[in-house]
Amino acid sequence: MVGEKNVSDWEENIRKVVPYVPGEQPKDKKVIKLNTNECPYAPSPGVEELLNKFHYEDLRLYPDPEAESLVKALSDYYHVSEDQIFVGVGSDDVLSMAFLTFFNSTLPIIFPDITYSFYDVWADLYHIPYHRIPLDDNFAMIKEDYFCDNGGVIFPNPNAPTGLLEDITVVEEIIRKNPGVVVIVDEAYIDFGGKSALSLVDRYENLLVVQTFSKSRAMAGMRIGFAIGSKKLIHYLKDAKFSFNSYTMNRPSIECGTAAVKDDAYFHDICNRIIQTRERVKPQLKKLGFIFPDSSSNFIFAKHEKVSGQELFDMLKEHHIFVRHWNAPRISDYLRITIGTDDQMDELIAVLRDYLAER
Repeated sequence: MVGEKNVSDWEENIRKVVPYVPGEQPKDKKVIKLNTNECPYAPSPGVEELLNKFHYEDLRLYPDPEAESLVKALSDYYHVSEDQIFVGVGSDDVLSMAFLTFFNSTLPIIFPDITYSFYDVWADLYHIPYHRIPLDDNFAMIKEDYFCDNGGVIFPNPNAPTGLLEDITVVEEIIRKNPGVVVIVDEAYIDFGGKSALSLVDRYENLLVVQTFSKSRAMAGMRIGFAIGSKKLIHYLKDAKFSFNSYTMNRPSIECGTAAVKDDAYFHDICNRIIQTRERVKPQLKKLGFIFPDSSSNFIFAKHEKVSGQELFDMLKEHHIFVRHWNAPRISDYLRITIGTDDQMDELIAVLRDYLAER
């Protein structure tokens, strides 16, 4: 009969994607949580001070849509003009908006085959064609593979989940070879080692550098991310953002983020503490039979020479130690281990040592 449809016909026009799966957030606060690359230390004392005197009645008011105080603080810190800065609700929000704004070619965008697993989710969500470029056997990018026709380029540096850092000369060559598209360098972990591509922003109008407060500034719960690029790129990003929602960042996040940027000494202190712990743990893992790329991030991506990643993941979880594991091609035997406090890492090593000795 005309007009009759099956009950589920309405689903034919639903946009369906396979969503990103974040790391587990256990309810038990007593676990050692090394699975989501959060900072093991508290945010800046300036953030605590601000929260203690925050006027809760101000929450009845909309936040500043331009987040001017935060943008001004970032402008002063990174020595770029305010109209070269875009802020959002975590770097995921910033990156998602960048995908929507800049990746509209009929050609596929390109990114590594082993990388942040949100990239293909956004591409599928926005109907952006994409192609994964294989990393080499040591998980390094093959720069020549990015010298091709494409609709845009994105890659993390250091990479996630491998932790491997590409030299700034490699990053620049990829940018230089792709003048006709936007190149996004995702620097969520750059503060733990390496030179930022921010030094290249004024030379390449098509470069967007994205960073986050979630790792090195210990504010994952506040959801603050930002991008720095040419004035033209930022203008286009803001046009897209204000077509969705002018008030994306809440008032506490704007004010606390501003306070965090101004506390430079504390920022460098916790970064250095994490780096020192990471470098201390590397030889201990090697002694236990683990192999891994030389991480420049706040995590180590390691596999054991004889024991599967799944077995070690399950064993650690039984001991209330959470790490990250993917049952995915090329990396199914690897664990991504966030760098925690010295005490947390000592407990991890002790559990691994006892288990491997008895196995």
